[in-house]
Amino acid sequence: MLAFLGAIICIIASVHPAGTAAPAAAAADNDSAAAALLPAADKGLGALHGPAEALASAGPRLPGGPPLFSRFVCTPLSTECPAAGTGTGTGTGTGSGAGPEELLALRSAAAQLRRTALEQKERIRMDQETIRELTGKLSRCEGGLRSPPAAAPPAAAGLRAAPRPGTMGHPPDEPPAVRELEEAVRTLQDRIDRIEQELPARTNGSAPTAPALARDALHTKMEQLEEQLLSKILTLQKERQAASSDRSQQQHNIEKELNSLQNRVTELEHGPLGYSPPDAFKVTIPVQNNYMYARVKKSLPELYAFTICMWLKSKGLAGIGTPFSYSVPSQANEIVLLEWGTNPLELLINDKVAQLPLSLKDKAWHHVCVAWTTRDGKWSAYQDGEQRGAGENLASWHSIRPQGVIILGQEQDTLGGRFDATQAFVGELAQFGVWDHMLAPAEILGLANCTSHLQGNVIQWDEQAVEVFGGASKAGFAACEEGRKA
Repeated sequence: MLAFLGAIICIIASVHPAGTAAPAAAAADNDSAAAALLPAADKGLGALHGPAEALASAGPRLPGGPPLFSRFVCTPLSTECPAAGTGTGTGTGTGSGAGPEELLALRSAAAQLRRTALEQKERIRMDQETIRELTGKLSRCEGGLRSPPAAAPPAAAGLRAAPRPGTMGHPPDEPPAVRELEEAVRTLQDRIDRIEQELPARTNGSAPTAPALARDALHTKMEQLEEQLLSKILTLQKERQAASSDRSQQQHNIEKELNSLQNRVTELEHGPLGYSPPDAFKVTIPVQNNYMYARVKKSLPELYAFTICMWLKSKGLAGIGTPFSYSVPSQANEIVLLEWGTNPLELLINDKVAQLPLSLKDKAWHHVCVAWTTRDGKWSAYQDGEQRGAGENLASWHSIRPQGVIILGQEQDTLGGRFDATQAFVGELAQFGVWDHMLAPAEILGLANCTSHLQGNVIQWDEQAVEVFGGASKAGFAACEEGRKA
């Protein structure tokens, strides 16, 4: 900036060499006026060009006058301003007319230089602020932050802008400090651009993106919620099963108490039951439904042959229904005697079927026996002591499975339950017995005509071994007397 100020003063103050004393005096006056217009801090032009004595020794000197200089060398000025009438000489009259114009030009130049200096100072301050801001952003970028880099302010981008107004169309020479600032700004901008280019690749290669992290967190949370929901569902199912079991047990207990009360009422209404043997009773199921039945407390062992006999009196309108059924956990139709709809009476063993040529629809008492052996699946059917049918290949080589449930009056679709009202027995049952072999025809005839009191060696007809439910009842029964009445 000082070099630029000196150059301006040299251009304005320089004059052509003259051969007379008048021009030299005018030049001296001009130098004095320029020195008076400079700021006090500059201490005259000697500070720029050295002492006047050194300059005077470098150039020619007129006899008795000031030293002569070329037009590109600054002339020292006196410290006093010329007077208004000074400069009148024997020469031309241009000296007195040019003095005030030169003073005005110098004054204008000095004011312009002062404004230029202030503008340069302000620019340097703005450049310093820009450098500090860029340095801070660069530090954050190098530290791994992913914040987008801010664009350089216009002041940093335009350090080499067009000449400012008032500089007479010539950009001033910038000092080394300004050039260093520009170079630093450009270096910072290059580093920021390089970091911006490397940041996406570094982010993709080193750590998962924010959406990916959010997706993983959401997936983990959903898995946890699913596990909690599944646990709640399992807990509710267990509670429901426990509640259902409790209700079934309560219903069973209530039915048992009701049946006991009903039996007691029956005893009081009809007087003492006229039988002493434990097998002298019958089970009555008065209505076709899916909740009246009797259950034998004892189960069957594993059997390879059997004979089942019973007295029954059917009151059904279409078939006799199901006098008895035996179900095991893996097979609901392990042993079933069934007649329903238009189908004939059938014997089912392990879900295999044999049709029995028996007729039991006359609403009278009949003695019925069925016998079976696993060898070749042979079977035979008896009604009132007479064999009415026989056959083979009924569940050949199958063994009757143990630990099942015997139900009188209902057909089981599951172990001990899911009864169908259309397959229910309506009427009376008595003397239900089971043997682990095929009885001889003579033994069956003796049971039917009451000449034999043979009891089953697997299941015996005993009042304490049979429970009734849903409204079914027990009453006294004398087989032969009832048979003769029928």
